[in-house]
Amino acid sequence: MRKKEFSRLIEKTDDGSATLFVPELDEHYHSTKGARTESQHIFVDMGLKACTALSPQILEVGFGTGLNAWLTLEEAERSQRKVRYTGVELYPLAWKAVEQLHYVGGNCQLFKRMHTSPWEKEVELTPHFTLRKIQADINRLVKQGIPLSEGDGMWKADLIYFDAFAPEKQPEMWSQELFHGLYVLLNDGGILTTYCAKGAVRRMLQTAGFVVERLAGPPGGKREILRGRKP
Repeated sequence: MRKKEFSRLIEKTDDGSATLFVPELDEHYHSTKGARTESQHIFVDMGLKACTALSPQILEVGFGTGLNAWLTLEEAERSQRKVRYTGVELYPLAWKAVEQLHYVGGNCQLFKRMHTSPWEKEVELTPHFTLRKIQADINRLVKQGIPLSEGDGMWKADLIYFDAFAPEKQPEMWSQELFHGLYVLLNDGGILTTYCAKGAVRRMLQTAGFVVERLAGPPGGKREILRGRKP
């Protein structure tokens, strides 16, 4: 897992949006071809818009800069579709670091609230978007069971954003055991979407039970991405 002491440098990507670079891992948080473009395509366009749940419960593996969550909030406001979003991150970024990425304009205070709201607590950021951040190792959390939101029965997701660092940088996040656990967490018909289209990852998803599609990647970026659906 990435460690707190790692340094993070801000870099501009090809679409003008910024990302963070971790020199110790030689790894970026987003594609250098376009941070915002990548997140919008993989997680919102290929994930949220393909999800059939009326009020989707979303699990993000790797909350990171909060860009995926923010773009999801924007889409929830546009579509007037209520989203309950759970982001799991073992090493949260400080607001000072995220603020410098300048992801939002006039809604900066709402974006700040997203990052500075209490962890382990459900917070309604807008009438259409509720956020719960959990500081934990996703591997351990999946084994133990995701904590329930207030008033819920057994917690299940309709959509999973799988956005861990690349398999060669963070191999413990790309295991057969974890994908099995995530499959169990999904409701029938639920979706898992990820930027990684490696054959090994596709086979692990299929072994877990997912029906896997190889989809076109974001404009100017990766050639393919993966989307798995639970039958």
